[in-house]
Amino acid sequence: MELLTNVLAATVVAGTPLLLVALGELICERSGVLNLGQEGMMLMGAVAGFVAALTSGSLVVGVAAAVLAGTGMSLLFAFMAVSLAANQYAAGLALTIFGTGLSAFLGAGFVGQSIDGFTRVAIPFLSDIPVLGRVLFDQDPLVYLSLIVFVGVAIFLRHTRGGLLLRAVGEDPEAANANGLKVLVVRYLAVAFGGGMAGLAGAYLSLAYTPLWTEN
Repeated sequence: MELLTNVLAATVVAGTPLLLVALGELICERSGVLNLGQEGMMLMGAVAGFVAALTSGSLVVGVAAAVLAGTGMSLLFAFMAVSLAANQYAAGLALTIFGTGLSAFLGAGFVGQSIDGFTRVAIPFLSDIPVLGRVLFDQDPLVYLSLIVFVGVAIFLRHTRGGLLLRAVGEDPEAANANGLKVLVVRYLAVAFGGGMAGLAGAYLSLAYTPLWTEN
């Protein structure tokens, strides 16, 4: 039983960055935009978060820097794919290549350095539940944040007016525009959210999963 618990807990840890990226991409695609540049945004978030946390001594500053880096990259993608109507596949792949190269360049001087990353925080009582407690309620803060975001995105898409408007823009942008919705603004916000989530996933990789910097 202990082995099973450890495997499940490790699975949750390893799946956290994937969950964050997937949630961001879900919002993007619901708006009618396919963002294939998530990997580049995640890597930029990873290096920005690590460098900011290392220089400031604050993990919170590192997370904020990572989210901002991912969001900034996503706005560049949105400008190309939404404003300029460039091919979304090409723009996304270009951002991935750009982010991969730039993150390696910016992090070159920090290779091998490590920091004190996020540690596990057990939730009282809930962490004592057999198996489930160790798997879900004895994790680091970013895992908890990812679960909150998961629930929030589910509620937003299905039970809020904003989620309805987002889906309307993605399914029929011309009809949405005819009804007064600002399609461009909605898509920019959706892409920015996706970039922020990719940046947060990057922060998880460099500040919690393996709190040190390597080129790959």
